[in-house]
Amino acid sequence: MRLLEGQVALVTGAGGGIGRGIALRFAEEGAAVALHCRTAVDAARAVAARIEELGRPAVVLQADLTDEDACRRVVGEAAEWGGRLTALVNNAGVQPTQELPGMTAAEWRAVVDANLSSVFACTQAAAEIMRAQGGGGCVTHIASVEARRPAPSHAHYAASKAAVVMHARSAALEYGEYGIRVNTVSPGLVDREGLAEAWPEGVRRWQRAAPLGRLGRPQDVGDACVFLASRLASWITGHDLVVDGGVSAGPTW
Repeated sequence: MRLLEGQVALVTGAGGGIGRGIALRFAEEGAAVALHCRTAVDAARAVAARIEELGRPAVVLQADLTDEDACRRVVGEAAEWGGRLTALVNNAGVQPTQELPGMTAAEWRAVVDANLSSVFACTQAAAEIMRAQGGGGCVTHIASVEARRPAPSHAHYAASKAAVVMHARSAALEYGEYGIRVNTVSPGLVDREGLAEAWPEGVRRWQRAAPLGRLGRPQDVGDACVFLASRLASWITGHDLVVDGGVSAGPTW
């Protein structure tokens, strides 16, 4: 039996590279998948078409998750579509660059709203549905290795991802009695189209620093999310699973 047979999952930010990888891996393991997107509607529809080719149901739901009401709406629509909701992956987010001395409060809030407040609202909405179903379910937040090791010009991003890790731990404490598990996956540098051309020096530095010698792939993050949503992780909650090719194991001096 496939690991997620019978599950209904909502993956936010499913029009992007990592979200696409997560959604496809969930479908390959038997889940019906609701794919959220904000503006990448055509990309999300392409992922949905691929999932349907795999013989699994898929639907595309559009919403701006910086709006709390939109978060509740899209979670509710996913549950109504699937008849239930057993898994949520909070993947949607932004990663702008801005040096801290010149950062405005509006720029700070834009990142926090997209990366953290949306996680709070979607998790709360999903947990309410999971409790109403009789309990049980899995919520996974996509954090980042920058939650612990920030990069220059990423103060807002790193802070938001560190908060996402702590939110998961707090939610694990409070939702555990209902059988709802909450974890984070913290990816390192994940490859995407054009990255090597746009940032060759950074890609080379990452490859040198990674004991496994390569960048991540979207399916690497998807594999981690599948594991956490599966019965294999039934006693794992409040955990941050780092998926970075071993970079975090290296010395920092």
